Parts: sequence; structure tokens; C-alpha cells
Amino acid sequence: MFKPFPDDFSYPALEHETLKFWDDNKVFEHSLDERKDAEVFMFYEGPPTVNGRPGIHHVMGRTIKDMICRYKTQRGFRVPRQAGWDTHGLPVELAVEKQLGLANKQEIDKLGVAKFNEACRAFVYANIEQNQGWRELTRRMGYWLDLDNPYITCTNEYVESVWWSLKQFFDKGLIYKSFRITPQSPTLETPLSSHELSLGYKDVRDPNCYIKLPVESSPLKAIEGAQILVWTTTPWTLISNTALAVSAELDYVLVLNKREIKQGETKTLTEDKLVLAEALLSKLDGEYEVLAKFKGADFIGTKYEAPFPGMIPHTREEFSDLHTVLAGDFVSASDGSGVVHLAPAFGADDFEMSKKFKLPFFNPVSPGGRFTDKAGEFAGRTVKTFTYPDPATGGTRTEEGADKDIVIALKKADKIYRSTNDYLHSYPHCWRTGNPVIYYARESWFIKSSSYKEELVANNNIINWQPPEIGAGRFGNWLEEVKDWAISRDRYWGTPLPLWVAEDDEKDIFAIGSIEELKQGLYEHPDFQGGKRVPVQEALASGIDLDLHRPFADNVVFERNGKTYRRVKEVIDVWYDSGAMPFAQLHYPFENKELFDKAFPAQFICEAVDQTRGWFYTLHNIATAVFGTPSFRNVIVNELILDKEGQKMSKSKGNVVDPFDVMEKYGADAVRWYFITNNPPWKPTLFNGDDIAKTVIADFFRSLTNTYAFFALYANIDGFTGAEAEIPFQERPEIDRWILSKLNSTLREYLRLMDEYEITRAMRLVQEFNINDVSNWYVRRNRRRFWKGEKDADKIAAYQTLQTVLKTLSSMIAPLAPFLAETLYKRLENSALSTQNSTLSSVHLAPMPMPVENQIDTALELRMEKAQNIVFLARSLREKSKIKTRQPLKRILVPVSSPDERRQIQSVQEIITEEINVKTVEYVSGETDIVRKSAKGNFKTLGKKFGKDTQTVANAIKDLTAAQIKELEHTKSLTFGSNGTSLTIALDDVEIVNEDIEGWLVASGNGVTVALDTELDAALRSEGLAREFVSRIQNLRKDSGFEVTDRITLEVNVSSDVQSALETMRSYVQDETLCQSLVFSAQPLPTVLDFNEETISVIIQKV
Repeated sequence: MFKPFPDDFSYPALEHETLKFWDDNKVFEHSLDERKDAEVFMFYEGPPTVNGRPGIHHVMGRTIKDMICRYKTQRGFRVPRQAGWDTHGLPVELAVEKQLGLANKQEIDKLGVAKFNEACRAFVYANIEQNQGWRELTRRMGYWLDLDNPYITCTNEYVESVWWSLKQFFDKGLIYKSFRITPQSPTLETPLSSHELSLGYKDVRDPNCYIKLPVESSPLKAIEGAQILVWTTTPWTLISNTALAVSAELDYVLVLNKREIKQGETKTLTEDKLVLAEALLSKLDGEYEVLAKFKGADFIGTKYEAPFPGMIPHTREEFSDLHTVLAGDFVSASDGSGVVHLAPAFGADDFEMSKKFKLPFFNPVSPGGRFTDKAGEFAGRTVKTFTYPDPATGGTRTEEGADKDIVIALKKADKIYRSTNDYLHSYPHCWRTGNPVIYYARESWFIKSSSYKEELVANNNIINWQPPEIGAGRFGNWLEEVKDWAISRDRYWGTPLPLWVAEDDEKDIFAIGSIEELKQGLYEHPDFQGGKRVPVQEALASGIDLDLHRPFADNVVFERNGKTYRRVKEVIDVWYDSGAMPFAQLHYPFENKELFDKAFPAQFICEAVDQTRGWFYTLHNIATAVFGTPSFRNVIVNELILDKEGQKMSKSKGNVVDPFDVMEKYGADAVRWYFITNNPPWKPTLFNGDDIAKTVIADFFRSLTNTYAFFALYANIDGFTGAEAEIPFQERPEIDRWILSKLNSTLREYLRLMDEYEITRAMRLVQEFNINDVSNWYVRRNRRRFWKGEKDADKIAAYQTLQTVLKTLSSMIAPLAPFLAETLYKRLENSALSTQNSTLSSVHLAPMPMPVENQIDTALELRMEKAQNIVFLARSLREKSKIKTRQPLKRILVPVSSPDERRQIQSVQEIITEEINVKTVEYVSGETDIVRKSAKGNFKTLGKKFGKDTQTVANAIKDLTAAQIKELEHTKSLTFGSNGTSLTIALDDVEIVNEDIEGWLVASGNGVTVALDTELDAALRSEGLAREFVSRIQNLRKDSGFEVTDRITLEVNVSSDVQSALETMRSYVQDETLCQSLVFSAQPLPTVLDFNEETISVIIQKV
């Protein structure tokens, strides 16, 4: 028999049963083993940080990954799915610092690199063992992933592959060292790459500071004795000011500026002679008089007084351009004053100017973002406000930056024109600490990504992005402006940069790309054999562990040609680790070369949009440089999951959603289905659990499970097994041929969409087919075929048709709703038959069905679609007028535009009359006046298109003729003239209103118009009462626990009108309710039923 759903039906409970079935039978492993010789579909799992915690947003990303991998398995591919752990870098270091009570790098150095990295390694493996909920989340949501054999980025094998790739870069001349301005995380004392920088922008309010610097001498005599107006948002850099820059071509002015300055309750009138760009005069307070106009070139060479005289320990005798106005081609009049202050240690343009002109390089700031003793009274202060971990309390502490006190000092020196703290802009913050970065001159190692920019762009054009605009826009634009990759980090727990430099020549460098190469070196450590250098092989044989991390790698030296080479101290950007996973997870090229060559590039990856300039970029960069190809061919980018108010989820806001709670409440399938069908994944999702219950469970899932329950109930009653001889397709009724045609055309479109990674459209297609065509049309229209007594060919055809539809649907929903699909598939297999088959039965092992092309009848589908549209409109009119469907009506009018359209509707006329309970369909010309339409503008869309002309266009839409409205409905757009202007509007710019006429209701949609005659005569009223009565008795049968085949007798007490109607329709009533005897009583009876606006009473008995 076909196993029914349990009485206490629960999606979470069924899912736990399915999980046990998958675990006990190793279904995931079977899906790989059975396809061991099949073509490989390679998928890359982006490694989560080992100490991260899973959230509801991870369910979204993992749903997309799982559904594509399941689908490709159904299509016959072998789909390896290896989990991975990102185990290096700042996330781990910061956690271990907190664990060990360390506050900064100096305390790590004091503890020792060996002990610190040993603690990092222990922390990593402890977290992998605990899984922090990752294993349970992965299992509970049905994400098939090999968690037992993950790649781990801190293993020697992984690091060796990373070293191999870095050697490829080095040997191609793509790694170099440079002293330049680099974004620096001050509290971590390490540089950041451009892609790391892109992850941490925040909108902040910074100082909006205008200072005035006295002119000491100038080639433009008019400005001597005046002050130059300079704007900055970083007052802390003014201590290091060495020069000013102006645009030689820009127009500047000398003005006399009069303004009131308020100090407390006192107002003081002050006058300043100021130099600034003419285009920025609006930045001045008070009144001004222009005394002179000139070009920037005219006062280049002007000498001025430093913001902090004597702070820089150099003179103009040493550096002739010190505190001088210079020409800078980067200066504009877009903001500020048109004069830019230069501090070469803290700005890229400033640094380049220091190399071009004779300027000193003065840096009074430590890598940790604190002023050194060179900064005088500000020594020891942080340059900006930073938050630090506080080991003493386990919390954090905040130090305010020096900006405020620097402004106060300048104000005392009468060098502040105006300073507020209201400059709102987006500023980069460290992606791990949340502290603002500083731009800092330092030595770093770089990958020369700019040299292969064209290859990066060309390879991106090969990738299929969903959505395409991410690839062409956000990612493509990033590549067009690609920066050299700052690859080195001044940290501890990471992949060591495998470069060895000669002690006496920093340009004499070589790279190590394997453990074998490393073993050719010498091991040197003060605590090992008296500090003597011994061959690495000998050290390993003596018990030293081979560990490619620091400090082991630091202790390996090389002696070549009389020179000693030592490793550089830096480790690499952790994002390089994750970007190397395509080959490093396989320990390529040292192992698995054949597998890698077959499976690279990946066919598919998926992560959130924030990885566009993170993992997506590092994958793409490394693959392009090392292999000359993209790293992946298809990518789906998912957006953020917000709360139902559109706010970002965070613990502080109390709006975080626990994924386990949600899955146990609604079921994992429902959550998965909601995420994909509610919105395309690349658009933000406003998560609302109530919507899962309403739109997924109560709508789609219920219609699907109800359809199966209906099938199983009657199939079991009739003894249908599924083993009956197949009724040939052409011998089945038209309704069967239609649903099979629609099934196959839907399947064909579904496969196309899934192959193109249009996952939302694919699943919505399945959902609409199931609800509209299967449940609301085919099953409802065929109930009598299942109810009737004899098990003839017609009934067998109905069972076979519905079983085929349900099995195919179970395969189509399997990628996204794997639990429900498995539950349906196993039940549809029929337990009595499946026990005879020794092979493991699972929808996830079965191949995806292919469309049967010769069963697709497009003309039949179009005819039925026309009927469905007419029925939908007519039902909406009934609802609008509160006329129940059981109440028959006289007729419906359908305007037709051609004889072909009339014949098309006539072929389904019987279906229409039955579905909407009307006696006849009448046809009128499409030009008839019986259906009147008018149009009004949709201001939501018109406003975006026509702006200030919206009202004028809306007025023109009101005047559209019937012919113009008809053309708009037919062609979906309309071009027409209005007041001498040609306008083009789309159908969604207009709301078309049907005007009802007396005695009729009118509606239009999908190119169809219907008019429903609502006038009722006595015969129609009687039939309506009889149908309503039948409905009440059928519900009473069910509530009484009768079987669907049980015969009954009825005694009823009803009003005279109802009795008259039942007498007239006696045969119909008794046939429908399986009633052998219908008797009318003048006395009230025990069972009372509501009936329209009165009550009736009955006695019902089983025969």
C-alpha cells in the first residue's frame, strides 16, 4: 500500500526520520560511490573561520550550495563536496590573545612565537572537534557535505601547496617589496590588503577642520602677510605637515574676510586675509571682499609657517621645499579650500610628492597608531579613537584620539579658522577589530596584480554570474581598478611567506616551494645542539617536528655561494590561504594531479555578496596568475538576511534568529524553500518566520501533501499498486494528457532554468505548477474519477497519471526540499513493491526525469490555460460580490477577437461552465460596448519614468480610448500623442478599470475579459440551496468518521424553501451523499447545522 502520512503530521518529525534513514543507509556516500566513474562536477566550499558561529544567513548560503550539488547529482554527475576550515590569521590570533590574557603584540613577543602558535594550533583543533554547531547545522538542514575529511588550512600539506603557488608568483617576477603608503590596522600593527579594506567601511563623523597658516614669503607679493586656508579631516596628521599643494590651473583669490566669532556669551568681530580657491568661497563664514585673483601657478613657491613650528627636526637648508606651496595634479575644487596639506608618512599622494620634491619624511607615529616622543606634548596618545581588549575585565577599553587636543593647541596659536566634528563620510575600518585604519608608510611585500589586470578582466568575462550585474559591475569594476596585493602581515599564526633573503644583500632573494626544498637548508636554534647549524634532515631525525609555521620556518637558513639567507619574518594574508583552496585542498601538485586537472576550474561556487572583494577575488586572482584561467565557471551571489523591519541582525539589537529554533518550528525544508522562492537570493531578504508558515507551509507544502494524501487514500481503497499495465498515453482522457503535457513542458523549462542557475525562477515554476495546475485544477476536476466505484481503465489512468506527476514533482523539489521529496518519493514507490527490490531507494540516488517530448501538446495547454484564466476571473467576481461558487448562475459573456479564439474557448466551454457553475457561455465581439474599460496612471512607476511630468502623463492616460487600452493590453506597451508630445507607456504604468454594468460583473486579466450575469431565478436558487446542503452533509459524514464508501440515510428538518429545493434536486442530493433514503421531518432533530443564514437539523445514520 501507499503509506499515509501520520495523524500527528509534523514536518520537523518527518525530517528527523529522513535524517536517520540517510545516516543508517549512508545515502550521501552512495550518491558518490554509484557515480565514481561519472563526469565530475566540481564545487568549492568556502571555508568558514574555525571559531565562527553559524547563523540564519548561513542557512541561505548553504541551501543554494546544496540544491545545486543535489541537482547535478540527479543529472548524473559525481559531485565531491569537501568541507573546509579557515584556521589562520587574525580571527584565531585575537581569540587566543583573549584566552591567554595578552593585550598586544609586545606581550606575544614576550611569551614567545612558539608558545603562542602552539596555543593557536590547539585552539584550532579544539574548535574543529567541537564544531561550534557547524556539524549539527549542516546535518539538520540537509546539506550534504563531507565533514569527516575536511581540508584544514594550517596543515603542512595545505601550507606546502600554498608555498608552491607563491613560488610560481615569485619566479614570474610578481612578488616585490616596496616602501609605500599602506592601509594599516593600528591596534593589530599589520597592513591590510585592498580587498580586506573593502570589507570594513563605516559611515562616520570626522573633524571638519579649516586652519589658517601665515605666509612668510611669496613670489606673489599681494599675499604676503595673508594666511593660507587649509582643510583637513585628520588633524592628527598636521603634526607631520611638510608642505601644501595647490592646482597650478585652478583660480585662487585673496579675500578680506570679516566674521563674528562667539566665545561663550562674547562675540568678537575679526578680520582675516585669506587665500583659497575661488570656487570654494562659499566655505567662508561672514562677509568677504575679493582683493586679488590669480592662478595657483602664481603663488607656487610661497613659504608659510608650519602648523606646529619646530616640530619637524629639519630645516629648509636641508630640504629646500619644506613648508612650501607646491603644485599637485591631484588637487581639485570639489571640497575643502583648494589647498591640500601634505604629510608624506600618511598619504599616498603626499608620499609621492616627497619623492618628487625636496621634502623630509617625518613619521612621529608608531605602527600601533600612537604618537612617539617625536610628537612632543602628544607623545603616547592614539592618533584616532581606538577600542582595545581589556584582559583584566574580559571586556574592552577605549582611548580617545588626539584630534580634539591638537585642534585646541592650534586654536591657542590662532591657526584655527573653523573646526567642527560633522564631516560625514564612509571610512575604512579593520574588518576584524572594527577600529579605524590609518594610512601608514611602511615596507610590505606585494603581488603585482596590476601587471596582469587584462587577464583578470578577460577571465571574469568567462564566468556566469548570478546576478550578472555583480560580475559586470561590482566585481568587474574592482578588477578594472585592481591594486597590487599587499600580501604580507606582521603577525604570527599564518602561512609563512616562503622568501629567503641574503643577510648582506636585501635584493638577493629566492623562494621555497616545497618541503623537499626546505629540507635542503640548515636548522639553527640556540637551544638545539648549542646553536650550531645542522642540516634540516638531521634536525628532523633528532626529534624536531616538521612544522611549516613560525618559528620552525624562521629557524631554517640557507648557505649558498658563501652567503647566508634567512626567511623574511612576515606571514601571508589569510585570504590568500582561502583563495588557494582549489589546489591546496588536494595537496596539488604533490598529490592528486590527475583529479585536479579533471576538476579545475570549479563548475560552481556560492557565497554572500561581501565575498565579491574577498574570497571570490582571491580565488580569481590566484587562478589567473598561476593557471591562466578563472577558478570557477558559475557563481551565485546571495545578499544579506535582514530582520522583518529591514534591519541588520545583531546581538546588540536583539534581533538575531537562531537557525535551529526556526528549523525545529517550521522544518528545514520550509526554511530552505522560503529563502529561495521568497526573493532571488541576490536581493536582501527581510526574514519573517510568519511568512514561512503562510506562504510555504500553508500554501505550497500543504497543497502537495494533500494531493499525495488524496492519491494514497483512494489508491489504497481501490488496491492500486502501481504495477498495473500502463494505460497508453493516447488512450487517456484529455485532462490526463493535458496535465502530462503541462508536466513535461514544466520539467523542460525547469531543467533549462536550473542549468542556467536561475534557481528562484525554477522553484517558483514548480510551485505554481503544483498549486495552480495539479492541486487546484487537475485533482479538483478529477475527484469523481477517484470516487467512483469500479476500478476500470479510466480510474487506473487517473492513478497512473497522478502518480507520475507526484513522482516527477518529488524529483523536481528534491534539490531544495530534500526531506519532503524523500518522504514523498519513498511513499510513492509503494512499500509493498519496494520491498521486492534490494537496491536502495532514494530520490537523491534516482536520475532526474527527462521531459517526454511527444507528450507535449502546446495547443492543448493553451486551450486549458484560456479556461483557467476565465475561471480565475469569474471566481474573483463571485468573491467580490459574495456569490458562493455552489450557487449556479445563468451565463457568462466572453468577448473574442477572432473566430480562432472563439473555437479555442468553445473547446473548453464544458470545463468553464462546470468550474464556475454557470449554465452557458455566450460570445460577443471584442469591440462590444457591454464591456467598458477605463485607464488611470500607476504613479509608482510613472514617477520613476517621467519625474516632474508625471501628472501630465497621468492626465493623458485618463483620456485613452477603448481601442488604445485594448492595444496596450495586447502589446504590453503603447505609444500615443498628447498635446503635441509622443508618449510611450508600458502596461504596468497603467491600472485598467472594468466598469460593471447593471446586472453584470466585469473583470479582465492575462488578455481575457469576462462579464458575469448575476441575476438569479427560482430554478437557480433551488439548485444553489441543494448544492449547499450537499456540502454540509459531506462535512457531517467526515466529522462522523464515516468511510468515503459508506452508504447513509438522512432525516432532515428544514424550511419550506429549502425543502422545496431538495425535493426538486432529490436525485442529485442522494447521489452525491450516497444517501439511500431522504426523509423530511416537521420536528427539530438532534444534529443542528448552520445553513446560509438559518439553521437546519438532521439525523444521519450509516446503513
